[in-house]
Parts: sequence; structure tokens; C-alpha cells
Amino acid sequence: MADFVFNIAKGRAAQFYINVDTNTPAGAELVVAVLATSGVEADDTLNNADTFSALVAGATNFVTNSGYAQKVLAGADLTAFAPDDTNNRVDLDIPDQTWTAVGAGDGWNDVVTGYDPVGSQTATDIIPMTQHDFVVTPDGSDITAQIAAAGFYRAA
Repeated sequence: MADFVFNIAKGRAAQFYINVDTNTPAGAELVVAVLATSGVEADDTLNNADTFSALVAGATNFVTNSGYAQKVLAGADLTAFAPDDTNNRVDLDIPDQTWTAVGAGDGWNDVVTGYDPVGSQTATDIIPMTQHDFVVTPDGSDITAQIAAAGFYRAA
């Protein structure tokens, strides 16, 4: 498996980030979720999902460990959008995400970022943006995900 941008977000991820950063539309947010190891489908299948509910419509599931909940990021949580004119690209980053005292249970396989245009935190509204390998076996300790040192998305 590899990191990838979902087909529905290709060419749109930077705009989704800007929408959250500027709160336009009001309530827009980014969502960070984790996929369980058991039953996770191939990247080529997953990257076709257009919503979080479609992402887990097959054998793939979000983790259900105690101490886990999807993370929600609003504009105040993000660094102001700014293109990198020196390197002729756009790098988007989010803060590292920490889950506290995550209980044993589901193995963690991937971290997924998504865009919720209405702030409903409803799986049918959330558009998946990126998926990042993140293999962890929870054991009751804290888990911190640094999506990528250079950011979770790059457009060049």
C-alpha cells in the first residue's frame, strides 16, 4: 500500500483546505480518520470512494478502539494557506494528531483526511482527500500521527 490522493480530490484538495482555512462555507472542516487493518481493501479500490460512507461500504472499516475518535480540524487549527512560490508548489500540512490511551482491538492501517463542507461530521457528507500508510497496533498507550513531515498534500 502507498499514500495517495483520492480520485474525487485530485486537483481539489488545496481548495478544500482554503475553504476550511477561510470558513467558507461556514462550518467547513477537515476530518482525520483511521482505517482498520482487518479487511482493508486495495488502494486501487479505495481511491474510487467519493465519501467516507463509500470508503467503508465494502470490507474496509474505520477503527473502533476505545480512546479513538475521528479528529475534526477547523480553520483556527490550520496554517494559513500560502503557495510556495520559490519551489513552484503548494504544500498543505495539518498538526500532528494524538489519540490518548488507545485500547487494544483493531489494528491501524491508514490515516485518511477528508473534507466536510457542511461541518456535519456525517460520513455521507465527508469527501475523502488523502490516505497515508499508518500501521500501528494499539496497546493502551497514546498514538500520535504525523501525516507527513512535509505535509499531507502537495501540488506541483
